[in-house]
Amino acid sequence: MTSAELVEIAPGVLVATHPFCATTTTVVVGADGRECLLVDPAVTAEEIDALAAALAARGLTVTGAFSTHPHWDHLLWRPALGDAPRWATAAGARRALEVTDDNVRKAHEALDGVDTSGMARVVALPAGATALPWSGRACRVVEHAAHAQGHAALLVTDARVLVAGDMLSDVEVPLLDLEAARPWDDYAEALDRFAEIALSIEVVVPGHGTVGDRAELLRRIAADRTYLAALPLDEEPDDPRLAGSADWLLAEHAAARQRVRADLGG
Repeated sequence: MTSAELVEIAPGVLVATHPFCATTTTVVVGADGRECLLVDPAVTAEEIDALAAALAARGLTVTGAFSTHPHWDHLLWRPALGDAPRWATAAGARRALEVTDDNVRKAHEALDGVDTSGMARVVALPAGATALPWSGRACRVVEHAAHAQGHAALLVTDARVLVAGDMLSDVEVPLLDLEAARPWDDYAEALDRFAEIALSIEVVVPGHGTVGDRAELLRRIAADRTYLAALPLDEEPDDPRLAGSADWLLAEHAAARQRVRADLGG
């Protein structure tokens, strides 16, 4: 690939990490070794085309895809990947269509070389669906309300891999959905869900950052809980992920802190 190589992080699960915001793409190889599921392909057109070529070189055909949530960098697609259905939760698909124009604008402001032509290419799962209708391997949908409307992680059950979307990152603090009524509660509840299924997970793949094992998953859950607890306090959170962060991440942190302090009377 041009900017990132596919690395097998568990049997039949491959991850590529791209330079832009340490964005990850996950490939789940089907039981037959010929088909695959693609989760959040990113980021530039050149990178996605290189991904398609790398999959073809492995004899893999994309027969399904999944978008973890309706932010622009998790809704990208290119003709080189084919015409497989790309599923999202019902709420995620609805939101993706509502904000297509805004996502297109944000994508082009963020990075050159992004193809936004496939931004609205999502198929809604039935409301409350807990599994993907993909025959390659069993993939459990873990839907929650943190970070974005219709967000969901994907648990590849036999490989015990959690593809977390924009959560459980080692390089980004929790990014709250500030359009929600109580975003800190939504985030805390999602972390509780991940903690409940932690024994079913051996590997975690964040949407941005590095792959981790179960111990690292538990460490990140604890770190995120500590960050949330510190938001309404007078002192800034003592979180190494904030040190030397990009301006956009510091701005997101400041907005979250202001909102939580205002809502909780801090």
